[in-house]
Amino acid sequence: MTFHGLIRITRPVNAVVAGIASVVAYLIATGTVVPAAALLVVIVALITAAGNVINDYCDAAIDAVNRPDRPIPSGAVGRRTAGWYATGLFIAGIAVSVLTNPVCIAIAVFNSLLLAAYATRLKRLPLAGNIAVSYLSGSIFLFGGALAGPENLVHVAPVAVITFFAMLARELIKAAEDVEGDRQGGAETLPIRIGVTGTVRAAFATVVLAVSASFVPYLWWGRWYLAGIVIVDAVILFAAVRSLRCSTPECVKQSGASTLLKAGFFASLVVFALSAVFA
Repeated sequence: MTFHGLIRITRPVNAVVAGIASVVAYLIATGTVVPAAALLVVIVALITAAGNVINDYCDAAIDAVNRPDRPIPSGAVGRRTAGWYATGLFIAGIAVSVLTNPVCIAIAVFNSLLLAAYATRLKRLPLAGNIAVSYLSGSIFLFGGALAGPENLVHVAPVAVITFFAMLARELIKAAEDVEGDRQGGAETLPIRIGVTGTVRAAFATVVLAVSASFVPYLWWGRWYLAGIVIVDAVILFAAVRSLRCSTPECVKQSGASTLLKAGFFASLVVFALSAVFA
């Protein structure tokens, strides 16, 4: 076990970006940011990190095939240590959420349970695991909006929907990339059930839904938001189109679609934040 391994297994960049996304949600809901919003970063980062760790704990055998460089299969973190580490991170995230409000606490507890269920069971079911992760991504915006009061959830709901569909597309692309390892690990994922070709087509359809939903905030943010989100939409559409030609996991990996979709998500956070401040 190494300190570097303990940090890397949490996927710290993803965890912190998720925390920042929750602050963007608060900004969208209120048009401002208060010091208490710092709690959002801590809570979301801890629970996201816990989900990443427990996922690696449950997928050690699969990752030995698909991702042998990850901390557990590479030996940087012991599997037993990872299990306790995930538990501690979940408890810490929920404990900090007690400083917020009942809605935020409920979301934190539910999402923690869902992350555990995803890692242990849902991930191996066709589509169910993909939907769970996509909800978790979208719920970050609901969580941030809820800190400003339940009545503010309506302001962040469209962004949560956009995020849900965009992340569902990325989840399907990632599942298509990991067919071989998932099959060896006994998982029954969507690409194993319907094939890589059918899965990338489904991913393209969800990207179209995300792009369609992305035009809704134009109604209150106006043309500058539209100018920014069109660029993001172009990136994620390009990613989805690149994967459409693929019929094998290796082709999907080489298309770079997953990376481009992730980049599109990060870019959308910038567009949402700037629109909330200046629109």
